[in-house]
Amino acid sequence: MSYHDEQESLESVKAWWAKWGNATTWIVLIALIIAAGYNGWNYWQRRQAAEASVLYDHLQQAVAGNDKTLITRAATYMEEKFGGTGYAQMTALAAAKALYTAGDTAGAKAQLQWAVEHAKDDEYKQIAKLRLAMIYLDEKNFDAGLKLLDDQPLDAFKGEIADRRGDLLAAQGKRDDARASYKVALGALPENDTSARQLIQFKLDALGG
Repeated sequence: MSYHDEQESLESVKAWWAKWGNATTWIVLIALIIAAGYNGWNYWQRRQAAEASVLYDHLQQAVAGNDKTLITRAATYMEEKFGGTGYAQMTALAAAKALYTAGDTAGAKAQLQWAVEHAKDDEYKQIAKLRLAMIYLDEKNFDAGLKLLDDQPLDAFKGEIADRRGDLLAAQGKRDDARASYKVALGALPENDTSARQLIQFKLDALGG
């Protein structure tokens, strides 16, 4: 390339930079900021998950030791600090079961309600609803239990939800509605789930009609 050609090329670059240099600088800067933010977010999520995992292990130890105070403390801290992680929903269900077994029904209900409202996965929400509805059944708070199960369930839980609704309706003395709900449960449960199907059939037979 001759000296003249080099000068023309240099002038072309200067002209292009004068026209587009500022915009290019901003584009590169924005791209770097986005990349830094993405990496920072991933790092924060990984750190949250790691810390939540350690806390979940502590919760399991508290459950094994039947330490109701520590169970409640660990579950509350998990929900406040790591509520966006998958460990929080696991903690809520585990804590609810342990608290209920220990006779702390109010504490169990609080944990299950948290899972209903905040669990990341719909499957955990459905499990929490089923267990909370059972507590309402024990308390004879039938309307609260039925309201809790009003939403359209996931297909995998349709049979169990219908079965629980049948229990609540039967306890209310609404025999026809209970029979209808049990029949929905039978239609939704898999054929190989013989024990559950036999129990529902027993409930139907007990209702008569």
